[in-house]
Amino acid sequence: MSAFPRPGGFLGARDLTAVEDMDRPDCEIVRLNRSYSRFALVNAVVSGWRNTYSSKIKPLLTTAVPTTVLDIGCGGGDVARSLARRAAADGYRLDVTAIDPDERAFHFANSAAPVEGVRYRRAFSSELVAEGLTYDIIISNHVLHHLAPPELASFLRDSEHLCRQLALHNDLTRSSLAYALFWAAFWPLGLGSYIHGDGLTSIRRSYTAAELRAATPPVWMVEPSGMWHNLLIYRPDEAPDV
Repeated sequence: MSAFPRPGGFLGARDLTAVEDMDRPDCEIVRLNRSYSRFALVNAVVSGWRNTYSSKIKPLLTTAVPTTVLDIGCGGGDVARSLARRAAADGYRLDVTAIDPDERAFHFANSAAPVEGVRYRRAFSSELVAEGLTYDIIISNHVLHHLAPPELASFLRDSEHLCRQLALHNDLTRSSLAYALFWAAFWPLGLGSYIHGDGLTSIRRSYTAAELRAATPPVWMVEPSGMWHNLLIYRPDEAPDV
């Protein structure tokens, strides 16, 4: 989308009718793969994983045994690879399973240069729950805004079943400032890819912090993650027994 929204326009509420071009089954594979390849730069700049790793993940790591991580909806897999490299640089080992149900995302991620401790699988989180698998840490990046309310509820239930220590779901926050800055700063990355248009659509579909709190169970906490993102957090040891 090229037009900037008028004040008081559609950013006042989530635009659940907007569809990202990357999600269309007939999107151009060359542009799709170019988008996956550029996500590493976008996420490094705006997604806040460097700080989230330092403040939330690193304190849980130990040199005694590898820490297991599940990245749900990994897309091109750049966040999984980045976290594994960051932990290795600090002397720790992450064993990351990065899953995505989209065959195109799986093939792109699986064709990337291997990073020690990272493996990819084409799967839904519900399949891993059915297999009885659990992981120390559950993460996702830019997944929540894609989900309809029943899908979000199932996604969070799966996360709770799969999580042993910490779940971190990182997603964009909807605001006029975020929309304006993304519109102005990231248009070059949209040349030949879906990055720019889909990024704006993602912001239109995303939650404000208050909306995310209202849409999720009270065992999940919402924290701001920089000016661009909300972080949805679950800790099993803080959840009440039911």
